[in-house]
Amino acid sequence: MVVKLQRPILVGGLGLSFSLWMLQSWHDSIVQVSELGLLSALAVGGGLWLYQQNRSKNSLEQLDDIVVDRATVESAIAKIEAVINQLAQEAENHPALATLREQVTQLLLELDRQTIRLAVTGGKSVGKTTLIQILKENIETLHLKSLNFQETAPLFREAGETSDADVFAQLQESDFVLFLTNGDLTDSEFQTIQQLKAANQPLMLVFNKQDQYLPDERASLLMSLQQRMQEHVVATATSPIPVKVRKHQADGSVQEWMEKPAPDIQQLTQRLSEVLAQQSEKLVWVTTMRKAKLLQTEAKNWLNQTRCDRATPIIEQYQWIAAAAAFANPVPALDILATAAINAQMVMDLGNIYQQKFSLEQAQTVAGTMGSLMLKLGLVELSTKAISTVLKSNAVTFVAGGAVQGVSAAYLTRVAGLSLVEYFQQQEIAVDTGTGLNWDKLRQTMQNVFQRNQQMASLQGFVKQGVKRLLPEAQPVETVG
Repeated sequence: MVVKLQRPILVGGLGLSFSLWMLQSWHDSIVQVSELGLLSALAVGGGLWLYQQNRSKNSLEQLDDIVVDRATVESAIAKIEAVINQLAQEAENHPALATLREQVTQLLLELDRQTIRLAVTGGKSVGKTTLIQILKENIETLHLKSLNFQETAPLFREAGETSDADVFAQLQESDFVLFLTNGDLTDSEFQTIQQLKAANQPLMLVFNKQDQYLPDERASLLMSLQQRMQEHVVATATSPIPVKVRKHQADGSVQEWMEKPAPDIQQLTQRLSEVLAQQSEKLVWVTTMRKAKLLQTEAKNWLNQTRCDRATPIIEQYQWIAAAAAFANPVPALDILATAAINAQMVMDLGNIYQQKFSLEQAQTVAGTMGSLMLKLGLVELSTKAISTVLKSNAVTFVAGGAVQGVSAAYLTRVAGLSLVEYFQQQEIAVDTGTGLNWDKLRQTMQNVFQRNQQMASLQGFVKQGVKRLLPEAQPVETVG
């Protein structure tokens, strides 16, 4: 849980000390100054100090941290094209090819886009609509030929309405985000901002409705927001509260009325102008890069699914070959693992599907190493016990000497095959030969695959298949409660 920052003690202490020094030093003169005048002077002094602090921060620092240029984006798009071309080779009539290629074409056009997409977001009733209206009225001060405004649905709403995930996806389409808040950040607001920053989404935090706070509260809140965000925090008042105006007439009478001040967005327009004037091109590149990564993931998922459809029958073929070998010649579990459960030829066949070229010697090394990993992780013992538990429910199948060994060999072969498939899917499409496997990563993948396949219902179904193949005449295996 994010701890809500309180008012800065150091700043408050320095301000109080400075005020006491002024009162002590200027006592004779200050008594003639009205209370309002003194407070105004202190407020101006604090405002100047905050202004200098704001100016000392680089308004472009967030974008400077995002290392993206045109060449980087073009390289990312080229990788997408490589994946699509590979998909076309392996599945010539794949239904997703046309759509993927069209999206690549759109990405290339995006690189030269001149229109900047500005999204305004935040919780309910923070002033999004009003801010957009005012910015449109002041668009000339932003020095941009084309600026497209987009207001999102309110964040943090009740279930059943537009979800935060939908809003987040909408924000990913924009080049720059104005995130509005009416006070110190809530935990939900802070977490959402962190998610946007993690996704390389340039944004500016806007402290709106600052006129609803007293000057000291306003300064404290602004400082708190700056400390938490470290960048791009501006204060605005898009719809200021009406103030009472008093006018003394020549005849001594007093006339009073309520007057609404002009919107205060000067700091926002100034900072926004700096960002957009100097970084418009980079903003477009960053957005295009985000889209490129999403499209690459989509294309790779289609390719992986195509390859998985080809790999699954191969894994099933070798798992039953291993089962038959172990059933016909029962041996201790260690030898089963070394000779049957991990098959070098399966490693080669799966490697060919995923463009990982193994020689026979390399495949044997991979198979042997995976067998050792299974032993060290305790997968052999765990699987044998689990399969024995299922088979004990049926005397006919259990007494058959090689049933446990055969089904266990098939099961471990399957785990090995699925682990390789999942490992290969996580790699880049264009890879070198499979001599440099990351064994730590493969070990973790193997553990995950084993755990997913250990559910009793899944295991019982697998044992039934194994018994049906090894002992066609045996009675059906009963389920274990």
